[in-house]
Amino acid sequence: MGGWDRFHTIVFVMLKLAYMNILWIFFTLLGLVGFGFFPATVSLFTIGRKWLMGEEPLPIFHTFWHTYKREFIKSNGFSLIFIVIGYVLYYDFTFVGMNSGKLTFLVPVLVLILIAYIITLLFFFPVYVHFDLTFWKTLKQTLLIAWTSPFEAFQIVLACGLLYGAVNLLPGIVPFFTGSVLSMIVMWISLKAFEKIEKKKGSHPISEQHEKSL
Repeated sequence: MGGWDRFHTIVFVMLKLAYMNILWIFFTLLGLVGFGFFPATVSLFTIGRKWLMGEEPLPIFHTFWHTYKREFIKSNGFSLIFIVIGYVLYYDFTFVGMNSGKLTFLVPVLVLILIAYIITLLFFFPVYVHFDLTFWKTLKQTLLIAWTSPFEAFQIVLACGLLYGAVNLLPGIVPFFTGSVLSMIVMWISLKAFEKIEKKKGSHPISEQHEKSL
């Protein structure tokens, strides 16, 4: 019976992750990708946070749809900022590539900026769904946590690499487990980072913030 219970639990978790991933893809497409990606990802991380914090039973579709509608405009405001920064980085890499003989010395700098950009983007969603902050304080908190959590940042990058390898080996998992699995891992690592910073710095900067209720 113990083995059957474990099997039942594993199957239930896999089905739940697959359902979350399908909803993520659907709502991203619903927003024509460009306007749907950030609110759909915020919704995905919201469910992941609630799951990891033991808020069960959780109505997945209702929570996803409610969060998607509520955070659509605000999350797309952040999306615009990340898109602009990403475009500037893309332009800089292109420009340096076209003038590689003269500007090669800029490549390490741009690579470091790109890594910082990716890490900040990955930490953004956990910070956004966990804390009830204003627009600019959300960006400030994200940058602060990203720069003060190098070990957790390394874990997140490693998780992305492992997931990328799994997708290459089993491309059929893309519609079912990519976004949902990565969001759960990133959220779990981020919660550990929040807890560590709170213990290290006391009431500043984490415990002064109110957890978001979505």
